[in-house]
Amino acid sequence: MTIAVSGSIATDHLMNFPGRFSEALLADQLEHVSVSFLVDDLSIRRGGVAGNITYAMGLLGGAPLLLGAVGPDFGEYREWLEKHGVDCSAVHVSQKAHTARFICTTDEEMAQIAVFYPGAMSEARDISLAEVTRGRTLELVLVGADDPDAMLRHTAECRELGIPFAADPSQQLARLDGAQALQLIDGATYLFTNEYELGLLRQKSGLTLEEIDSRVGIRITTLGAKGVQITDRDGTEINVEVVPESAKVDPTGIGDAFRAGFLTGHTAGLSLERSAQLGSLVAVLVLETNGPQEWSLDRDSALERIRGAYGPEAAEEISTVLR
Repeated sequence: MTIAVSGSIATDHLMNFPGRFSEALLADQLEHVSVSFLVDDLSIRRGGVAGNITYAMGLLGGAPLLLGAVGPDFGEYREWLEKHGVDCSAVHVSQKAHTARFICTTDEEMAQIAVFYPGAMSEARDISLAEVTRGRTLELVLVGADDPDAMLRHTAECRELGIPFAADPSQQLARLDGAQALQLIDGATYLFTNEYELGLLRQKSGLTLEEIDSRVGIRITTLGAKGVQITDRDGTEINVEVVPESAKVDPTGIGDAFRAGFLTGHTAGLSLERSAQLGSLVAVLVLETNGPQEWSLDRDSALERIRGAYGPEAAEEISTVLR
């Protein structure tokens, strides 16, 4: 059984600004904004929603299938992912566009300003799940932020093929209208958003929180430093706090990391609470690292941090899925 992850695959250009964006932005002048931030450094990293999630799943011992579109410059990135357990055989390689670029600056308060160039990602709409599933049994497809047409196609194909899917529209909610947003979440086994995205989804769809919950199986809402809230199929709410960080280095990719840990745990049989705790551990490992794929996993250290954050019983249960 395989978890497939569709979404962006990108090269990240990450910079740090030694100040606060809020001090340079005037609320009453935003329509005339013209500002430049002098940054301290530049790191070029592997990234993209699908790249980050599959990398983390691979480190956790899974064998995820990566679905996305890249350029001919993907060679070294492919080798990196395959080295860490990711199946890249279904990746579409464009003959005319480079791999997507994510350019992001983070200030000292962990606020971010970013732009995203899609490049080859626009060809992800040409990937057919029907073809990908030949000879494979997919346990779940996570439909992450990607070319909007690709997201709609892959969600529709999951319904047609009877494959459970996780809806994770994240950054693309800003590009979608209400009808498209509903198409992406309707019938999802899991719905992932952060707190802001959930509010945006409600605004665009016109649905109440209860109406959204009636359309999905399990709703998972990340709340930043306040942890995560999970609403089960029967309406039961579970709240899980974060794993305390040793440092705040770079928040890029922590949401992707949480999703990877959560889905790895839940599809392996952990409870929703334990799955969220594993996801929170992976998220903090990314937060403490410069780049979404520069972290590593030491099993003993990981279990010790889970024990410290959630107790010995949590560490014992989560140990069964950590290799």
